[in-house]
Amino acid sequence: MRSSASIARVLSAPSFPGLTATRSRIARIRRECQFKALTQTSFVNTNRSFHASSSKAWQDISTLPQHVPLQLRETPGTELLCLTWSQPPQNILLVKKDCAETTTHALKEFASHIKSTYSGINVLLEPSTASELEGQIPFGICSLAQNNHDHSIYHSKVDLIVTFGGDGTILHASSLFAAAGRVPPILSFSMGTLGFLGEWKYSEFKRAFREAYMSGSETERKTAISDQSKDTDDSRTGWSSVRGKSMGATRGARVLVRQRLKVGLFDANGSRLNTNGGTPRDMHAMNEVLIHRGRDPHLAIVDVFVGGRFLTEAVADGMIVSTPTGSTAYSLSSGGSIIHPLVQSLLLTPICPRSLSFRPLVLPWTTPITLRLSQKNRGREVEISIDGARREHGIGVGAELRVSGEDIVQDNGAWHGGIPCIMRRSHAGPDSDDGWVGGLNGLLKFNYAFGEETG
Repeated sequence: MRSSASIARVLSAPSFPGLTATRSRIARIRRECQFKALTQTSFVNTNRSFHASSSKAWQDISTLPQHVPLQLRETPGTELLCLTWSQPPQNILLVKKDCAETTTHALKEFASHIKSTYSGINVLLEPSTASELEGQIPFGICSLAQNNHDHSIYHSKVDLIVTFGGDGTILHASSLFAAAGRVPPILSFSMGTLGFLGEWKYSEFKRAFREAYMSGSETERKTAISDQSKDTDDSRTGWSSVRGKSMGATRGARVLVRQRLKVGLFDANGSRLNTNGGTPRDMHAMNEVLIHRGRDPHLAIVDVFVGGRFLTEAVADGMIVSTPTGSTAYSLSSGGSIIHPLVQSLLLTPICPRSLSFRPLVLPWTTPITLRLSQKNRGREVEISIDGARREHGIGVGAELRVSGEDIVQDNGAWHGGIPCIMRRSHAGPDSDDGWVGGLNGLLKFNYAFGEETG
């Protein structure tokens, strides 16, 4: 490319026929070069300033405060629980559906709202999301390194999970805590394909987050009043920094604790195997765990044990053990029953069994189920999948999949186990839970007659 000096010499040379068009082209080129240089300089400066601010504002997750203790209290007239924070939640993990512009925009808008409205909020993003939104968020966020796949740091730090997407996004969010005994409350916005588990419309995001954040603020108000004589500091922090009245003791966020499966994988010698890399240990599933023949052309032969006793030899494409939440997923497509999420139970469903008399079974939540790959298998391996995530390697003959319901216990108001999902209050009544019924009718078109208009 010519230098500015050479271009200037050509433009200042005496005119003669044939140079007029050349000068015009050179002048246009110079204007384009100047504009390009100006744009690049502006971009570089902006990029440098962003990275400079990011390097100061980005915070290592390990330096964040520990998660805030919470209680789930029973309330009269409803089987849902009431969420009560011991202090305002601080660390909010935002999880969005991948490759969807609407969820990306929603996440950015939501993050800006909570950062500008609520004091002391730390926004946590997954590494892939943080990389995607780099330069698009004007405030500091927290995230793991791009190549860090250890989610255990989330277990002790996250107070609340907010999802933007469908049922798959909720499953992915819960899978981040598959090895943890505690799952933070999940506030889900239905922005996916089906959204049977998604409780809230995104248009309600301000109300939804306020309801979740302020749940328990009555406790702080009473504490502040009792400590007034001891503390003369008039600074407003936490709940007191939010304009408007508190939710009150009777208006806390309503929570449905969804059950999880506890899954252990063992080889033919009884040695524990890892479920998908990492340390061999029990994992948890929100929807289901399944054993499947995969690409093998032969049906899988699985010995089924219920409560330690042999039940049957299943010859089928596979077997599903699901929670009530998972009863409307793969199990439903395989002919399984639909179970309300408040019914503590396990669902055992065959996938395309050879015998027409092999029907799905609903079992008590406390009943252990063992699926053992029989020695009769013509295919030597089957695939294992937990909440849709397939294990990298299959399991061989004699290996066992041991499944039971996770224990959900209450200790002085603190609940351990399960997945607390923040429910949307229905218009039918303050404590009515008709979202599940509405989902059956509106989304699954339950018992619609052939030819009946569904719109």
